[in-house]
Amino acid sequence: MAAKLSSSGGGGRYQTEQNAEINVTPFVDVMLVLLIIFMVAAPMAAVTVKVALPPAVAPPTENPQKPVYLSLQPNGNLFIQDFRTDLSALGGDLRAQLGESRNPTKERIFIRADKDVMYGDFMAVMNMLQDNQFYSVALVGEDQ
Repeated sequence: MAAKLSSSGGGGRYQTEQNAEINVTPFVDVMLVLLIIFMVAAPMAAVTVKVALPPAVAPPTENPQKPVYLSLQPNGNLFIQDFRTDLSALGGDLRAQLGESRNPTKERIFIRADKDVMYGDFMAVMNMLQDNQFYSVALVGEDQ
């Protein structure tokens, strides 16, 4: 902290007052040193070896297919996307929803269950999915 000496006024021979100005000289010195370091280091980081790289031709990727959501409500209602179903018809309805172009054994099913759904109801749906060879299951939660 800097102090300002003043000869005017009472008190002692020297009276000190606080100086609230920021001394920017050390800041400027550090910034100039960093500038010099980067000016010297930048040319060293450049690649100087010439290589003729082959073109990268990747096949275009397919758009991801529309995900299939299975929703469970606390009152026991079960939905595939927006269509209501029941536990006994779950496998057939899921296959119908996926269509013939998608492989049901490798298809990921996203389960959205209300926080008040009974654990037994949830496990019944999980068991029914496994019985119908739907092994890839993802649970959907809400981000906080």
